[in-house]
Amino acid sequence: MKFAFLIMGNEFDSSKNRAYIHDGMCQIIGVKDIEDAESTARKLLQEGIGCIEVCGAFGIDGAKAIINATENRIPVGYVTHLPSQEDLFIKAFGN
Repeated sequence: MKFAFLIMGNEFDSSKNRAYIHDGMCQIIGVKDIEDAESTARKLLQEGIGCIEVCGAFGIDGAKAIINATENRIPVGYVTHLPSQEDLFIKAFGN
């Protein structure tokens, strides 16, 4: 199964910030914002991606936006962290 991991940050350009591993079966794509992520997810669905994982920066609402963008046709997960590490994440990412 082909799958993709979307990471989000305003410095990314989804047309350029991509990496492929496992003979192209896995993609890591940097997206600028939720709108870019939704557009990218729709393209990935059309290209036959079977699963999308998004970074914690998306939050629940961002993950739901990707589910909606892919019409709930493929699994979408999102990475989070344990509450005990919240202070470290705020220090590292400012959120």
